[in-house]
Amino acid sequence: MKLFQWQFIHPRFWLNYLGLAIMRLSIYLPTSLQLALGKLISFILQPFLRKRTHIARRNLQLCFPEMTEQQRVELLKKNQQSIGMMFIETALSWWASDRYLEKRVSYQGLEHLEAALEKGKGVILLTGHFTSMEIGGRLIMLKTPCHVMFRHLNNPLFNAVMMNARIRHSEGIVLRKDPRPMVRALRKNKVVWYAPDQDFGRKASIFARFFGVTAATIPATARIAKMSGAAIIPFVPRRDESGHYTLSIGEAFDNYPTGDDVADAQRINDWLEAEVRQSPEQYFWVHRRFKTQADGKGLLYKRKG
Repeated sequence: MKLFQWQFIHPRFWLNYLGLAIMRLSIYLPTSLQLALGKLISFILQPFLRKRTHIARRNLQLCFPEMTEQQRVELLKKNQQSIGMMFIETALSWWASDRYLEKRVSYQGLEHLEAALEKGKGVILLTGHFTSMEIGGRLIMLKTPCHVMFRHLNNPLFNAVMMNARIRHSEGIVLRKDPRPMVRALRKNKVVWYAPDQDFGRKASIFARFFGVTAATIPATARIAKMSGAAIIPFVPRRDESGHYTLSIGEAFDNYPTGDDVADAQRINDWLEAEVRQSPEQYFWVHRRFKTQADGKGLLYKRKG
């Protein structure tokens, strides 16, 4: 995709350029200032993200009913700060050097990925929409080439910048609407970075439970694994309070897929739920994960009154 397009000269993109400039400059800041800037960004964005804040608050109510209201308020605040930090992490994933990033990451379980690749069937590197997902993808590619899934953004300027960054750092791009290149890559014993934990509507999904709530879940992971013979390797990026990242890579799923789409989807949701519970502030709660329900679309997020 061309990074320069004539449409980007239009004044409607000028504020976007300011945002990109701040992101670009942020990679040169000390880590402590990057963390502080992430918190500042989250504070500045709050008035513009009221709808997303409502979604996140509702998700936390649904997923953590055992918490008190004050506990959920504190969790929401930490989550907003993690989302603010996403802008810095995205900038790092796009523009930081390998040498710089290597100093800020530790890996756990790389042997599981290496063992899966030795079998020659390819690897689906399974993750979720954690707030550190973008930089997590870049960090894992310091160790192994990956094909990455890509869903076009609504903003064409950011879409072009992100697409070019992913092309530059990855081994290949797989568009969400066309999974055939993913299967071809897996059959060549490649690694595909894959996060299926979003609601893509009733037509593309089956129903499984996530945090005890019915969630439209795509069965594509199991079906692609069956077609390709690829191993499913779970992968979670996390950031600690000092700004250091730990990438946890688990053992390949055994006896997967089973042929039962609902059971296979439930297994992925159960794995993801367990990982989210370890650091719930670093999950992307602003997505309407439960919008598709058997009794209607979006009812769980409807405002009262």
